[in-house]
Amino acid sequence: MEDKISAVLDGFHQRIASEQAQPRPSSPEDRDARLLAVGPETGRLINILARSLKAPTILEIGTSYGYSGIWLAEAARASGGKVITLELQDYKAAHARAKAEEAGLADHIDFRVGDALDLIAQLGEPVDFVLLDLWKDLYVPSLDAFYPMLNPGAIIVADNMIRPGGDNARAYSQAVRAKPGITSVLLPVGTGIEVSRYDPA
Repeated sequence: MEDKISAVLDGFHQRIASEQAQPRPSSPEDRDARLLAVGPETGRLINILARSLKAPTILEIGTSYGYSGIWLAEAARASGGKVITLELQDYKAAHARAKAEEAGLADHIDFRVGDALDLIAQLGEPVDFVLLDLWKDLYVPSLDAFYPMLNPGAIIVADNMIRPGGDNARAYSQAVRAKPGITSVLLPVGTGIEVSRYDPA
């Protein structure tokens, strides 16, 4: 991986380590100010999975401050693909764009700001890889929205399935496994990820 990409990731990793040493966020404002990123193990895995696809259209639902987008954009550049990333908060998207520019990857990411479900409905093209990492009550509605857009062989990764887990994570796990053509497995990587593949009959 190029030095400037590694440098950006290292900066994120320092911030992740600092946040992990602090008490759990006690307010919505505190929680919103934190990265709440997928972490290095999950980042490397999504990079490997996305790199395995040929010229993929990668959909990231939940840009946050741009950590996972760096891993995905590096994979997109290597495989001839592109990343479309969705974020509700414009200041987070702006931070993510700045980090992508710093890493030399901004040309491979299409930043879109707004309500995730509205943006998915406006997508207008099939997708080959989905990273789902936003508020957990939106996991199932997001799945329902992008499922008709999946290309054969598409991969879906949903984060935070073990920690914090909870009712929304269980509901998503049940919902994705009930979709026709989906094979899925829960992996103890990072905070737990559900990795699914779409192969229609």
